[in-house]
Parts: sequence; structure tokens; C-alpha cells
Amino acid sequence: MVTVKAGSRPPWVGLGAAVWVQIASGNAYTFPLYSHSLKSVLGFNQHQLTMLGVANDIGENVGLLPGVVCNKFPPWVVLSIGAFACFIGYGVLWLSLSRTLQLPYWLLWFALCVATNSSAWLSTSVLVTNMRNFPLSRGTVAGILKGYGGLSAAVYTEIYTTALHKSSSKLLMFLALGVPVICLTMMYFIRACTPASGEDSAQHGHFLFTQAASVVLGSYLLTTTIVNDLFSLDAPISYAFLVAMVLLLMAPLAIPIKMTLNPTNHSKSGILNQPVGASETAFREEEKAERTEPLLTPSSSTASLGSFHKNDSVSEIDMLLAEGEGAVKKKRKPRRGEDFKFTEALVKVDFWLLFLVYFVGVGSGVTVLNNLAQIGIAQGVHNTTMLLSLFSFCNFLGRLGGGIVSEHFLRSKTIPRTIWMTCTQVIMLITYLLFASALDAFWVCV
Repeated sequence: MVTVKAGSRPPWVGLGAAVWVQIASGNAYTFPLYSHSLKSVLGFNQHQLTMLGVANDIGENVGLLPGVVCNKFPPWVVLSIGAFACFIGYGVLWLSLSRTLQLPYWLLWFALCVATNSSAWLSTSVLVTNMRNFPLSRGTVAGILKGYGGLSAAVYTEIYTTALHKSSSKLLMFLALGVPVICLTMMYFIRACTPASGEDSAQHGHFLFTQAASVVLGSYLLTTTIVNDLFSLDAPISYAFLVAMVLLLMAPLAIPIKMTLNPTNHSKSGILNQPVGASETAFREEEKAERTEPLLTPSSSTASLGSFHKNDSVSEIDMLLAEGEGAVKKKRKPRRGEDFKFTEALVKVDFWLLFLVYFVGVGSGVTVLNNLAQIGIAQGVHNTTMLLSLFSFCNFLGRLGGGIVSEHFLRSKTIPRTIWMTCTQVIMLITYLLFASALDAFWVCV
């Protein structure tokens, strides 16, 4: 049984901690930073490197098992599995790249798949937990966390350039040790909380602050990357940039700190002000009352069902009449917009249409990311870190904007999110055509 934390601050503490885990979950985006070392140090050809990119994509995007485990166990279990996978996978890659051990190619392929699969475990844990903690703002929460996930490539690039001095072996060691440490540190704060059943007057302002903090962080990372590329900065200045980045990553934690220092006695609707035990008791009483609710006025169908327990051979017509008059309550299947179980979603056409669109759209974007360095070299651009930072910043804007825009129009104009998904696919189609035509618009396409 999952322990639920009560109070108004824990959801925001969990969201602030989830930002760090979401940044850590972007470790799969670092493949372009060390792929050239795999090719040069280990002597891999382009075909072998491409197959390692496939392993990177498979590990990052296979999230079926994390989703199942997340519904059965508390978040700390999912985070622990992700941290262990990251430690084992990147640890094996570091042993090979540092020439500590001579490992076969197939083992490196499998290790990279395991390492990047940690992204699925980490992001699934924080996304599911926080979307349940903020049930009335799921789109906003998803946009914020996915936006920080998009910024993770720029964060890793900043660390790779400044602290690790562009060393691929040091980067792999950092991924093998640093990411698990972050997960083990933050897992205590990422937990299921008692959600509010009504709107909080201050919640909208808190979300705006978090979104603004993420935009400032993204702009800061892009600016510092450009400055580092154009000028040769001293080590103290570079480390000052790194410290400022860490402080910006801690900005979402200002919300629970402010709620602690300046508590307000605003009332919230729903069960948020009740203790966890009281809310569970109320839920059980409500469920019991629903089961013992008196039936409607006796009718002919009720009389027909009087001997239902004595004789199971009730005609189908009598059963339908009883259901129509309310004498029998039939369990209703979930409708669009409601929560589905996995087995219920598998038989829906909507699920497979979304799966197909997401598979094609995201798959093509990941393919571009894995070959971003080769595309840049073909266009005469050899600065991989600059490309990855720009890609990361624009990826962040798309993720954050997708959550904000879709949530706004869904609430105000009831425009479904699939419309905006279609718009993004059209933009990607135009971008790929520009890439293929080799026009002088490479930076715009990135």
C-alpha cells in the first residue's frame, strides 16, 4: 500500500525534486557528446556507431515495464530501479572507454540499452506521481517536467564543457555515479500526496513562477553556451556560470519555502485539508453508501428481479429494463478524458492512433538528434556542443509551450490536444524537407 502524504506543501516539494530527477533522466541526450570517442578510441565504424544509436533509442523509449511497475509500487521503487540501471549501464561503458576492460561489441550495445532505459524509469516515476498530485493541472505539470527534460541536454553540455573539460570518459563516469546519487537524494521527496479536489487560488501563480524559472534557465544555458563558444573564459568565470545554473535549477523549491515562511489560511475545497486517514475513511463511507443506496421506486422490472438470486435465468429483456430504470447498476466503462486501465486502453482505436503518431513523430526527431553531429559536419558546422545546446533549448520551448498552450485552449475553447500534435507534425515535416534540400537554413532547422 502506497503511503499518501497530506498537506499543501508536499506536492510542491515533490515537483521541485522532480525537476532534478527529470534533468537526470535526460542522460540519453548525451550520446552525441561521447559517440565520437566510441568511434575513435574503440575503433568502431559508422555502421556500428549507428547501431549503438539504435540501442540508445530503444532503451530511452521502451517504457511499458516502468509504467506497470509505477502503478503497483511507490515512486521510490521505480527511482531505485532507474538509478541501478544507470549505474550498471554507464559503468560498463566507462570501463570500456577508459580501456580498463576489453568488452565485446554486443555487451556494449546491451549496456547502452540498459543505461538509457533508466530515462524511462526516472521520467515515468516523476511524471505519474506529480500528475496525480495535481489532477486538475495535468497538462501544465506535464509541460513543465517535460520541458525540464528537454533542457537536460543543455545542462549536461554545460557540465561536460566546464566541469569535465570535454572528456567523454569523465562524462560516462559522471552519468554512472552522479545520476544515481541525485535519484537516491530526491526519492524521499517524490511521493504520492493527497490532491485537492478544487482550484487553489495561489496554484496558478505558483505554476507561472515555475514556468518563468524554466524559461530563464533555458535562456541562461543558451546564452552561456554561446559566450563560451565565442570567448575563452577563465576557469573561475566558467565555474561561476555552473553555480548559477545550479541555483536556477533550485528555483522551484522557492514555492514550498515561501509557503513555510509565509503560511496563509486560505481554504481549499476537497480533501486537501483533511488528514490522510480521514480522507480514506470518507472515501470508504461514500463507497459504502453508494453500495447501500436505495433503489428506485419498485417497478415491474424490480419485481421480475426479485427472484434473481434464487433463479439466475433472468431474461435479457428484463435485465435491460432494470438497468434502464435504475434497479440494477451496471459498471460503466471509462469514456474519453477519463482514466483507463492498460487493458482497457489496448482495445481502443484512439490509443493505437496516438501510439502510431507518437511513434512516427518522436522517432523521427530522435533520429535527427542521434545524427545531429553528422548533419552539422555535412553542413560545415563542427561544434557539437553548440548544436546540442540549441537543439535542447528549442526542444524545451516546444515541450513547455505544448503543455501550456494545450492546457489553455482545452480549458477555454475545448480544443483537444491532438490538434496541437498535428500542428507540430506539420512543422517537423517542413523542417525535414529543408534538411533534405540542403538550403542555407541549417540553424533555423535545428
